[in-house]
Amino acid sequence: MSAEPRINDRIRVPEVRLVGPNGEQVGIVPIAKALELARESDLDLVEVAPTARPPVAKLMDYGKFKYESAMKAREARKNQAHTVIKEIKLRPKIDPHDYETKKGHVVRFLKAGDKVKVTIMFRGREQSRPELGFRLLQRLADDVEELGFVESRAKQDGRNMIMVIGPHKKKAEAKAEAKAERAASRSGAEPAAG
Repeated sequence: MSAEPRINDRIRVPEVRLVGPNGEQVGIVPIAKALELARESDLDLVEVAPTARPPVAKLMDYGKFKYESAMKAREARKNQAHTVIKEIKLRPKIDPHDYETKKGHVVRFLKAGDKVKVTIMFRGREQSRPELGFRLLQRLADDVEELGFVESRAKQDGRNMIMVIGPHKKKAEAKAEAKAERAASRSGAEPAAG
């Protein structure tokens, strides 16, 4: 069955509960009378509740209705923010400078409103020392505390240890803030400290 409602001559029931163009109840009328009313008012007869007994049909401009619902759906998609999970991989014996670089990536992702999955990869004998990985993950969580929170605690997964850090700000808020900062920098003004 298609998602499109049946309109005009496609409605094949003996009678319908008719709703007028302004939402007023007309009542239960034979399908021929409903189609005649639709033609007279230069509108379409659209089946809005096919499972009701009798089915509910409404007098409306179907083309306009389709256009408006498509525009609403498009607007809703435009305002929707997709949650992205970024991944950072570390080793238990990471160099301090490399750690700072990776931490910088995590900070950037959190500022953009994305979640970060931090994976520590153990190789060989490192697997017998999971506390090294746990300490490293705890240190990272403490370092980015003002931007994000630990969404799922560190847990061992085979040769890896995984932790997820979620941002305090929603993706939409982060996007709006970044847009405002770009606009402020273009106009030559200092971005407002928040």
